[in-house]
Amino acid sequence: MSEREPMIEAIDLCKYYGSFVAIDNLSFTIHRGEVVAFLGPNGAGKSTTMKVLTGYIAPTSGTGRLCGRDITTDRIRAVEKLGYLPENGPLYPEMTPRELLTFFGSARGMSGAQIRDRLDFVTAECSLDGLLDKPIGTCSKGQKQRTGMAQALFHDPEVMILDEPTTGLDPNQIRHVRELVKKLGETRTILLSTHLFQEVEAMAGRVLLVDNGRLAFDGTPEEFKARGQGRMDEAFHRLTATSN
Repeated sequence: MSEREPMIEAIDLCKYYGSFVAIDNLSFTIHRGEVVAFLGPNGAGKSTTMKVLTGYIAPTSGTGRLCGRDITTDRIRAVEKLGYLPENGPLYPEMTPRELLTFFGSARGMSGAQIRDRLDFVTAECSLDGLLDKPIGTCSKGQKQRTGMAQALFHDPEVMILDEPTTGLDPNQIRHVRELVKKLGETRTILLSTHLFQEVEAMAGRVLLVDNGRLAFDGTPEEFKARGQGRMDEAFHRLTATSN
C-alpha cells in the first residue's frame, strides 16, 4: 500500500448545536504512517472533531472517513480499524484489565488464540504486569490510563485517535508512551490530542491547530515553532489569541 494512502479524512465537516457552531467547514487529510498532534484552545472544536471522526456523534454536514470508509454511512466497518483512547475514558470498574480486554476481544470476534497473543503484547507494551487481575475500580489514574491504551491497541488497529494519552502518568510512564506512539506510528496512523507542547515535539511529525471550529495551522512542528519565534507556546498564543 502507498505510504500516502489517506487514513483519516475530514471533508468540509460542520457541527452545530443550535446556533452554536462547534466545527465550521473543517477539512484535513492524514496519511498512513503519520503521527499528527491535534491542538486547540478549550472550546475550539477539537473534542467535537474527534467525536465525529470516531463515529461517536454525527456531523451536521460534511464527511469523515477512516481508511476510506465513511464514518456516518459505513460506521461499523470504519471503526473496525480504529483504536480510540478518550480522555478519562470509561472503564468497567468491577472488571480486571484481563477481563476487560478479553471481553472487548470477544466482542470484536477475535479467537481465543488471538486474544491470548494480543493480551501478551499489550501487557508488555502498556506495562500491565501486576495489574491484569486487579479490579479497575481500585487502580490509580495512571493504571487506568495504561489499561485504556491497552484497550485501544488490543485489536491491532490501523488508525489510532488518542486524547491526552499521557494524562495521569509518571515521568517514566510518559517516556514509555512516547516511545510506543513513535513506534506505532511507523506502520499506523495516529491523531494525538494534547495540551502539552513537549508531547508534540517528542512524538509528532505534523501539527494541526483548530480555532473557532476552523483549521488555523497545518505544518511541521518546526514550522509551528517558527510562527512563535522558536517557541510553541508563543505560536499557539499568536494563532489563537482572538479566541481567548
